[in-house]
Amino acid sequence: MGFFAADSGTENIEGSITMKKRIYLAMLVACFALTATACSDRGAVVTDDTKAEKQAEGKKAEAGSTRLVSVDNVDKYITIGEYKGLILDNTVDAITDDDVQSQIDQELQDKAEPVSEGAKEGDLVTVNYTGTIDGQTFDGGTANNYDFVIGDGQMFTEFEDGVTGMKKGDTKEIQIDFPSDYGDSTLAGKTAVYKVTVQNVRRTAELTDEWVAKNTDYTTVDEYKEGVRSKLEADAKQSAQEVLKNTAWSTVLENSEVKEYPQEDIDGAVSEFKKSMELYAKQADMTLEEFISSQGISQDDFDEQCQQYAEGKVKQNLIVQGIMDAEGLSLDDKESLQLQEKLVKQMGAGNLAELVGTYGQDYVDESVGLLRVEDFIISNASVSDKISNGDTTAEDAEAAVQNSGQDAEDESADQDMSETDESIDQDASETDESDGEDVQDEPDVDENLESELGTE
Repeated sequence: MGFFAADSGTENIEGSITMKKRIYLAMLVACFALTATACSDRGAVVTDDTKAEKQAEGKKAEAGSTRLVSVDNVDKYITIGEYKGLILDNTVDAITDDDVQSQIDQELQDKAEPVSEGAKEGDLVTVNYTGTIDGQTFDGGTANNYDFVIGDGQMFTEFEDGVTGMKKGDTKEIQIDFPSDYGDSTLAGKTAVYKVTVQNVRRTAELTDEWVAKNTDYTTVDEYKEGVRSKLEADAKQSAQEVLKNTAWSTVLENSEVKEYPQEDIDGAVSEFKKSMELYAKQADMTLEEFISSQGISQDDFDEQCQQYAEGKVKQNLIVQGIMDAEGLSLDDKESLQLQEKLVKQMGAGNLAELVGTYGQDYVDESVGLLRVEDFIISNASVSDKISNGDTTAEDAEAAVQNSGQDAEDESADQDMSETDESIDQDASETDESDGEDVQDEPDVDENLESELGTE
């Protein structure tokens, strides 16, 4: 640990093994993101019956050569949960004046300009520092080109106070007394001396029409604020749409049950997972076995994780393909091809070939299939549009703001009532002590107050 405030949760230097574990865990999270309920069907059987079978009764899929699973009769392998007529809420976060100001403050800070004066509160300061305890350096006590904002509470107050007034190029020593309950036991209760050199001091400008014209696509502060609000509202709608899609898909996923896992699909998914891990191992100049060992897990644990990933992925593909078959959808139809183009843009690829080259054809097909089915589920659902303001949800933004304000008033009133009751309890107690037995015949003060206020 460095000298960060105890509650900041910030660590400056990670050990190489810890970093590798984080990479591995991040990979697992990415792998499981689309298959969150993989373990729910662990009782299903894995079979190798992947030969062509007769199409199940019902609506047949449009002609299309691309499929997500190796089997034709998906119904044999999975019971798909109800995916039509779902009741869903599309809840969009209301954008407040505070949200707009917060975004503007961030953009002002991002465009902060260097100053020659001494640093002051609110300035973005870049420093190099080396910390020592009893003349010896320690883990996490050294950093170069470290940025922080004076006054935001990320660093200890003593450090911020020490840097305040320093200019670019200034060097000084700052003493930090770590509290006895500091999170890092190796530093708790000790005194460290940091040699600090200021590399840069940047200061946010005042929001003016001139700054707006120079740094944005707008000409006045009012236009800029409206533009920021519009962007935040568009982002909020997009975010709500993603949540809606995830909710719709998760509902179907959780209510679907795998009967059997086709062996060919499971084998392919396991191989895919292992190849991904082999790539990470290679980047770390390790074999897969060495990489697994570095994560502190056994080969059996790794094999189990491979199986979980495979079953989750196959379950997803069975559901997507099953719905597409039943509803006459295809990865080759017009809507899917449009989603494919959209995916290329979203992933920042120059074209489809680049996207496939980076992620693989299976990834592209599975992503398009999932998006296609999500859109179908939502278009066949009963969706209520709502606005959220904090913990308050309503049918429109104005009502959400009003309800939020009323909730705050109610909470304040409840607190005042509680304080009143406590005060009366104390007064009654003091009266009991002073009057002795005579007070027993008097009515209870709290009960009278509750009756008078209509509370219980």
